[in-house]
Amino acid sequence: MARLVLLWCFFIFTATSVNLVCSRSPQKYHTALFVFGDSLYDPGNNNYIDTLIKANYYPYGETFFKYPTGRFSDGRIIADFIAQFANLPLIPPYLQPGNHEFTYGVNFASAGAGALSETYQGFVIDLKTQLGYFKKVVKLMRKELGDAEATVIFSKAVYLINIGGNDYISFLTSNSTVFQSSSKQEYVAMVMGNLTESIEEIYKKGGRKFGFLNMGSLGCVPSMKALAPGNTTGSCFEQVNEIAKLHDAALPKALEELETKLVQVKYSMHYLNISYSERRNNPEKYGFKEANIACCGSGPYRGMFSCGGRRGVTKYELCSDPNDYLFFDSDHLTEKANKQIAQLMWSGTPNITGRYNLKALFEV
Repeated sequence: MARLVLLWCFFIFTATSVNLVCSRSPQKYHTALFVFGDSLYDPGNNNYIDTLIKANYYPYGETFFKYPTGRFSDGRIIADFIAQFANLPLIPPYLQPGNHEFTYGVNFASAGAGALSETYQGFVIDLKTQLGYFKKVVKLMRKELGDAEATVIFSKAVYLINIGGNDYISFLTSNSTVFQSSSKQEYVAMVMGNLTESIEEIYKKGGRKFGFLNMGSLGCVPSMKALAPGNTTGSCFEQVNEIAKLHDAALPKALEELETKLVQVKYSMHYLNISYSERRNNPEKYGFKEANIACCGSGPYRGMFSCGGRRGVTKYELCSDPNDYLFFDSDHLTEKANKQIAQLMWSGTPNITGRYNLKALFEV
């Protein structure tokens, strides 16, 4: 495994010679980025598992990369921009073959993943499994670098997490008794419980700085509008928005409790519901021509998950310029929109990103 070794060198003068002495200095490590979550953050982990939930084919990746990487966008995703702003390289997917350099961080996110293991079970890497992969990385880095250096890396690192949307879509669309036996409030509590347990596990391994998105207007993405009963006006699927609002009310309370409970924990939370709504209601202000219909897909609002002609649907429509659109496919943002959200997460003011923004977390 490649090892990053940083050295302090100084001269020792003796009566007979001048000696150059070097020692490792873990304090000079950059701030690493570890990423957990779903398709909003997945850089291609699903390329390496047996699932239909993939984006490793055209037109995904058509703008920036010029080839499909597995990212659910025409180009870069939010995690890519955060890495860029932090002067880090692109953070690779954990499952990418030959990926053995973790000192800059690694990305465990999986499209379709939920906080609950029952969400799309067997087709995704759920949060618990992602956490298990992280623990393997911790063990490996402690073995390779030693406890002192590894401890510095994990305590300085920022942990970016986005999870829950797939859990709520499953809750509202699945016939499984696992989902239907709970009220919305109970279900949100289960999702939040799994999320906070995962944060505590990362904390035990040294994590102190965390970044989150709230759920936003989940019922307003093209796929949900297409599913809304009798929707002919472009309105949002309010039943989905209701459970998203419950999540958004519970998340800051949970984070405040963790901040009190866990010593030295600091967090950033971006209010995605605000930034989404502003761009849907005033697309021209943010450089978009279309905020209701996806660039790529089929059916109402191009909300059918058919971009690329896979998953049993071969015909689909594709816009001429993704930069004109807020959404690239039925559920995911264009690179242009991802960059705008990432900028708000990085340096947004407290009314849009608090308690810290990510820039502040990387600097402390």
